[in-house]
Amino acid sequence: MIELGNYNTLTIKRSTRVGLFLGDDDVDDLLLPNKYVPDDFEIGQELRVFCYLDHEERPIATTLEPLVTRNTFGYLEVAEVNQFGAFLNWGLEKHLLVPFREQPERMEKGKSYVVYCFLDPKSFRLVASARINRFLDNEEFSLSIGQPVSILPYRTTDLGTEVIVEQRHKGLVFSDQIYRNLEIGQPARGYIKAIRKDNKLDVVLEPLGHEKLEPTAERIFRELEASGGMLPLHDKSDPGEISKRLKMSKKLFKKGIGVLYKERRIDIRDDGIYLR
Repeated sequence: MIELGNYNTLTIKRSTRVGLFLGDDDVDDLLLPNKYVPDDFEIGQELRVFCYLDHEERPIATTLEPLVTRNTFGYLEVAEVNQFGAFLNWGLEKHLLVPFREQPERMEKGKSYVVYCFLDPKSFRLVASARINRFLDNEEFSLSIGQPVSILPYRTTDLGTEVIVEQRHKGLVFSDQIYRNLEIGQPARGYIKAIRKDNKLDVVLEPLGHEKLEPTAERIFRELEASGGMLPLHDKSDPGEISKRLKMSKKLFKKGIGVLYKERRIDIRDDGIYLR
C-alpha cells in the first residue's frame, strides 16, 4: 500500500514517454515524471520515492526530498496566501496548504511557522496545521530523567520556550535555563530534567548532574586561553554578565571554576579568574 506524504520503496513497472510508472503489490500506475527519472534504471528495479498529490490531486512520485513528511513537525515559510489559506514551501513543486481553520493567527507571506503535516481525513489531502498542541501527546512516555532528546522550539511564553520533544511530546525550557540561542523552528538538543505528576516535561539545554561539570570547566578553560589567560568574572559577578560572555548560568559557572580551582589550573582574584 502506497502511503501519501511519506517515502515509499516501489518497483519500476514500465517506462513511457511521460516517465516511469511505479508500483507495489496493490498499485502499478504511480507516475514518476521524466524530470525525476534516474539516468540509469531497469524494469523491476526498486526506487525510494516520496509520494504526494500533484496539482490535479493525482498521486505522484518524486525524488525530491520535502522539508517535512506526514505526521511530523517542521519549520516552513509561507510562499502564498489566498482565499483557501496559506501555502507553504516544503521543497516540492506543489505547496503545502494550511487552511484558515488550522491557523491560530493569520499567516503572512514570507514568514515562517512551525507546523504539523497530516492527511486530512475528510479530503484525503496532505495539509498542515499551526495548532501544534493538538498533535502533541503527553499521556505516555518512554523517556527518563537526564535522557538526551531532540527538541524543536515553537512558542515563547512568559515562563520560557515551549518545545516539541522527540517529534511527539510537549516540553518547556524555563527562561532562567536558557543560556544559549534557542530559536523558534531551529532543532536543538535538550535533556529531560523532570517529568511532573501532570505529565508536563521540564527540559534543559545541558546534561544534568556531575556529567556537566567537566565540559563546563573545559569551556571556561578554553575561554580563558582565548582571552589571554584572564576573565573579569568571579563568583560575585552579575549573572547576566556571565551568561553574555559564556552562555551559561551563574550556578554552572561557579561549579566550573570550582573544578578548575581544585585542579590548580586557575587563581580566583577580586577582579576575575586567571590561568596559573
